[in-house]
Order: sequence, then C-alpha cells, then structure tokens
Amino acid sequence: MGVLNMRITDLLDKRSIQLAAAPTDKEHALKQAVALMEASGKLSDVAAYQKQVFAREEESTTGIGEGIAIPHGKCDAVKKPGLAAMVIPNGVDFDSLDGEPVTLLFLIAAPNTKDNVHLDVLSKLSVMLMDENFTTSLRNAKSVEEFLQIIDAADESAKSIDDRLSDTGITTEEKKGFKLLAVTSCPTGIAHTYMAAEALEKAARAADCQIKIETRGSAGAKNVLTAEEIEAADCIIVAADAQVPMDRFDGKRVIECQVSDGISKAPELLERAASGEVPVYHAASSGSSSP
Repeated sequence: MGVLNMRITDLLDKRSIQLAAAPTDKEHALKQAVALMEASGKLSDVAAYQKQVFAREEESTTGIGEGIAIPHGKCDAVKKPGLAAMVIPNGVDFDSLDGEPVTLLFLIAAPNTKDNVHLDVLSKLSVMLMDENFTTSLRNAKSVEEFLQIIDAADESAKSIDDRLSDTGITTEEKKGFKLLAVTSCPTGIAHTYMAAEALEKAARAADCQIKIETRGSAGAKNVLTAEEIEAADCIIVAADAQVPMDRFDGKRVIECQVSDGISKAPELLERAASGEVPVYHAASSGSSSP
C-alpha cells in the first residue's frame, strides 16, 4: 500500500472501537484502550506496549483538551501500526490540559521502524480532531460502521497538514503587517507537533498576522524557516518539548514554551508576540548569554 493512499481507517479495526466505554479512571481507560488494540492483533507483547503507553503518559498528559485524549506507544511490541478508539459518554478524568474530562480517546500504536508511513496519517487525524463538528459527530455515532464512515468522509476532504502549512508563509518585504515564525516539536513527533502548528496557524489567521511554521516531527523537519525569513520576522515562537536548533534565532525576539502551550494557548502566545514584550534571544555561542 503506497504512502499516498493510506487512510486513517486503514489503521482502525472494527474490533478496536468501543462506543459506550465507561472506564472508572485514567488508568482504567488506558488499559481498556490497550485491550482494544490487542483485539485487532497489532501487538506482539501487550504488557510491553502498555508499559510504553503509561511511560509516555508520565512525561506529560495526552489529554489535549476539549474532551480529547491521544495516548500513544511506539515500541518493538507493536507488529503493525494501529489505532484504537473509545467514546466515553460520561467522560473520565484524564489530567487534561484544560482540566475537562475526556469523552473521546484515540490510542496510537506505532512500530519502531524507519518507515513512518503511518505518522502522516496520525498527524492528519490529530489535526482533524481539532474540528469540533468532526469530534461531535464521532461522539454521537450510533454504530462502529457510522464511526468509521465519519472518519473516512472527513479524511477524504482534509488536506494533509504538511500541504496546508506549506501554503502559508511570510513576505520578506518591510511594512507588510506583523510577521511571525514558529517551530513546533515534540519527542515522539506524532500528534502534538502538528496540533500546535494547526492551533498557531488558526490563531494567526484570526489575528491577521502572517505566519510560517516549521514542524519537527518523526519525519524530520518540514517547511524549514529560511535565513531571509528569520531576518524579516518580528517574533518567533518555539513551542517544543524536543531539541530545536536555536542559534539561528540569535538577536531575534523569541518566545519559548512547551508544545502543549502551542496547542492550548495559541491566541495568548500571539498576543504576547504582537505586544513586543518578548526578550531577545542570544545564542550561547555568541559569547553573551541572556540572564
């Protein structure tokens, strides 16, 4: 199966979707989701995979807000990339970023392979989950078939996030409005990288700013910022939980924050950028370090 025609539903199996789940707490929810993943035969070692999912959750919650969670595990215990989905009508406490209970959960299983075909699919799904109409229809699906159909229809019309982001950019001409650059990155490089990019892009559109966003995910850096763009930018937002090359921003106003802030606080970040109340970044190699 080629990269181009891989669909989200190719990773979902009817046996791995549960519409009326009622887990008692976060741990129970994760265990139920792992059992759903196991049901479609994607795992060679269930215990090892579950351990990985819990370890990932320790780093930072995958409850990204708006009632959605996307826990994930990438390890050798995964035979084939897969998704499991749970609709939790009464919600479950998930230490979410916004404190809201989770009612829609997608668990991701990723094998430890160089070939990351499934990552594009997953980044696309994570961005689709930011559309409220889409998530509301999923929560209201009456059957597993309908759940799959809703995903397939939305998948059909959604452009991949890489295509969408490469349509954005800033002009390097002076006086052409506020120019913002951003870099988003998280260690697994699956969902958060792209969700932060999507949220920042939306916020910039609303604020009428120009923006270009470099994403640093598992597939490497895409839409990389050029020296000319960095030179022309008024401010740079780095929303990252993974190492990002910073020396190139020497002498520019830079806001550094966690990738989750890029997702949940994009409008505030833009406001701060536009206010000009942003410290100038000094690269360590330039001899002077900022206090």
